[in-house]
Amino acid sequence: MTDSAPLLALHSSSETLGVGVQGFSAQPRLATFPLGRQLSNDLLPCVEELLPAEQWPQLARLVVATGPGGFTGTRLTVVLARTLAQQLQIPLHGFSSFLLMARRRWAMEPWPEGQRFWLQQPLPRRGVVAGAYARDSQALGGIVEAVEPRLFRPGEPLPAEPSAQAEVNAQADVQQLLELGSLAAAADLAGPWQPVLPLYPTSPVES
Repeated sequence: MTDSAPLLALHSSSETLGVGVQGFSAQPRLATFPLGRQLSNDLLPCVEELLPAEQWPQLARLVVATGPGGFTGTRLTVVLARTLAQQLQIPLHGFSSFLLMARRRWAMEPWPEGQRFWLQQPLPRRGVVAGAYARDSQALGGIVEAVEPRLFRPGEPLPAEPSAQAEVNAQADVQQLLELGSLAAAADLAGPWQPVLPLYPTSPVES
């Protein structure tokens, strides 16, 4: 991983906020904060704990996890990342939290080229959120999101392909964000902030 590009990574697709910074010291700095519902009050102080606000103009690129996750938590970090990218006029890249988990899993247990692998997250009374991943040498980081995480409602059959439980690890997943951000910087990808939006497989207005 190249540590030269000043990057900020944000991940709040679980009850734990993950923040990662690189390019301001010899080694990347990572921290996690089990904020739960306090995220709306404590997001900025937690970010400033790793990167004081006066250093934000030095950022060259931003990366953020877009979900799936809690409606409020995911929205807040995506909005912060979009606002910083717009105001600082720097690239922003959004990656689903499932893609970050898939990258971790592939590093531990690679699956064959051409085979799709599913990550699944059961939701009480609502079904299962699942997304599919595959190796692709042309994709940034070598893993592509073949099927964006979506809701399979109760009774809807899941694909008969290899699968595993989706499990967020905030610190490890922030590390994945920094690695993807470094690859995007090395490839000089544009990273417009406008398309980066929270991923909601379930509607926050459903009864």
